[in-house]
Amino acid sequence: MAGSVACAFAGSIHAFVLARFLQGIGGSMMTPVGRLLLVRATPRDQLVSAMAWLTIPALLGPIMGPPLGGFLTTYLSWHWIFWINVPIGLIGLALVTRFLPVGAPQVPRPVDLLGFLLTALAFSGFVFGMSVISLPALPIAYGYVTLAFGLASGLLYLRHARRTAYPLLDPAMLRYPLFRTGIIGGSVFRIGIGAIPFLLPLMLQLGFGLSPFQSGLVTFIAAVGALSSKFAAQWVFRTFGFRTVLTAGALVSAGFIAVNALFTPATSPALIMAFLLFGGVLRSICFTGVNAMVFSDVDEADASQATAINSVAQQISLATGVALAGGVLDLVGRLHGGGIALGDFHVAFLAVAVVSGLSTLAFASLPPDAGAAVSGHRRGAALASTGS
Repeated sequence: MAGSVACAFAGSIHAFVLARFLQGIGGSMMTPVGRLLLVRATPRDQLVSAMAWLTIPALLGPIMGPPLGGFLTTYLSWHWIFWINVPIGLIGLALVTRFLPVGAPQVPRPVDLLGFLLTALAFSGFVFGMSVISLPALPIAYGYVTLAFGLASGLLYLRHARRTAYPLLDPAMLRYPLFRTGIIGGSVFRIGIGAIPFLLPLMLQLGFGLSPFQSGLVTFIAAVGALSSKFAAQWVFRTFGFRTVLTAGALVSAGFIAVNALFTPATSPALIMAFLLFGGVLRSICFTGVNAMVFSDVDEADASQATAINSVAQQISLATGVALAGGVLDLVGRLHGGGIALGDFHVAFLAVAVVSGLSTLAFASLPPDAGAAVSGHRRGAALASTGS
C-alpha cells in the first residue's frame, strides 16, 4: 500500500521506479507466504484443489484489472491505477486480522545474509541486464555488463551454497525428481506465458489502434477462463494424471499463444476473445498442476525451501518472458528500419510460443504415477505398481 501511494505521488521516472521497487518488496512476500501456509495445513491428497482455490483471489486482479485500469487511464488518470490499491489493501488487512489464525511457533533457520546479497545481485543483474539488452533504453553495454555481473554473482552463490549449512535457496532441493521437473518445466512454460500480458495489450493498442479501455475489455476474458478452470482442476488431474495433463496442456497452450500471430484488425473481437478464453483455461490448469506437483515429493521440513525456490523461479521466468518478447520486437523492428509494425508482434508471439512449447519435453519425462498421492490419479499408480 505504501508503494502504491508513493507511485501515485511520483513526479519523475526515478521516483516512480523507486516506488515500484518498494511495492515489489511487499508484493513479493504475499504469494509465497500464503502458499506455505496452505501447504503446511492441507493434506497431500487435497493439494491440487487447495492450490486451485489459492489462485482464485489472485485471478480477480487480471479479470478486473484490464477493463478497470483501461477505464481509469482513459477517462481519469494513471494515478488512479495505484490509488485504487489502498482500499483493497485495507480490506485485506481487516480480513487477515479477523480470519487468519496464529500459527504454531517454529524455530526459524538462521538467515543467510551473504546468500541473500549474492542472490539479490544475481537475479536483479540477470533480469535488468536482459531487459536492457532486449529493449535498450540505456546503452546496450550496460545490459551486457549487468548481465555478466548477475551471472558471476550466481556462480558465487552456488559455491557459497555448497559450503553453508543453511543456504538461502538450497540447490540440494533439486534432488527431488518431481520438484526438479516442476521447476524446470514450469519455468520454461512461464517464459512464454509471461510475455502475453506484455505483447497482447501492446498489439491491440499499437497494432489495432484500440484505446487502453477497449484493449482491456478484450484481454480480460483470458482471466475469466483461468478462473473458471479452477473448479475442474482437481477432476482433470485425478482423471488423467500430471504427466498427461501437463504435457498435452503445455503443448496446446503454446498453440494458443501462436494463434495470436493470426490476429489482425479485421479479426472478429468475439473470435479473439474465444481463443483467449480457452487459452486461459489451459494455462490455468497447467499452473495449478505445476504448483501442486512441486510439493508432491518434498518432505515437510523442506516445504519452506520449496516455496521460496518455486516463487523465485516463477518471477524470474515471467520477467524473462517479457525480456524475450521485447527483444524479439526490437530485433524485428530494426531489421525493417525501425518502429514497431503489426507483423513484428506476430513474430514475437511465434517466438514465445516455441519457447513455451519446449516445456513439454520436461513434462513428458514424468513417470505415469507422478504425484499420484497428490492428484489421486489411480490408473497411473496402478500401472506403476504392476510394472506396466
